Amino acid sequence: MQDEKIITLNAQNIATEHICCAIGNDSENLSRANTKKEWLKKEFSKGHVFKKFDVRGKCFIEYCPAEQAWFSVNADGYTFIQCFWVSGKFKGTGMGAKLLEECEKDSLNTNGLVIISSKKKKPFVSDKKYMLSKGFSVCDSGTGDFELLVKKFNPQAADPRFTDSARLGIINQSQAMTFIYSDMCPFAPVYSKIMANTAQEMGIAVETIKLSSPEHARQTGVLYGIFSLYDKGRFITNELMTEEKFRDYLKKLGY
Repeated sequence: MQDEKIITLNAQNIATEHICCAIGNDSENLSRANTKKEWLKKEFSKGHVFKKFDVRGKCFIEYCPAEQAWFSVNADGYTFIQCFWVSGKFKGTGMGAKLLEECEKDSLNTNGLVIISSKKKKPFVSDKKYMLSKGFSVCDSGTGDFELLVKKFNPQAADPRFTDSARLGIINQSQAMTFIYSDMCPFAPVYSKIMANTAQEMGIAVETIKLSSPEHARQTGVLYGIFSLYDKGRFITNELMTEEKFRDYLKKLGY
């Protein structure tokens, strides 16, 4: 499958290319895809890169200057990998490695590459074991087993770090359950609403924050800028869930 070509999305082809996550032609998937495409159009001018293999499936990487990342990380001069997803049917093909090579090639004049991973496997988070095999190393640790991984090109550069709020997993003194999301993931707006409505139906006080920019993400101190859920100001998960699964999750939390 490595013979398939890599496509770089841009303002000229974004209308006709799929974005890997929401591929279906039904109205629901088209709406989700449009949400992500509108987000991408704004981010291209800030140096955001979206590269994918020309296949029907999830096989892509997204990265940008770390200063423009939608995560609470201090990594000036680095390239931040915001999303890296190679679905099961493409694993073992070398396609993931090729996408990383593309990212590295584009970033040789930076301090290096940075990505969020975790000690244990988590939904939507790049696998630590795989990233370590590609030359990354742990440079900081945060709450909930999250870790910051780096592959340095400039040995003299300062190590990337989570901001204090992200490292501790604390955002505010709110007594509500806080849903923080962005349009970076086409599913985040939809499932954030489903989860928030479910919590409200169970009598839980809810507040929702839609991130509007990288600066906004850092101001909130959000740990994971695609989606993060906080309970009474403390981070509890980055997983998007169906109504049924989230009800079970809340019951396990004691609600």
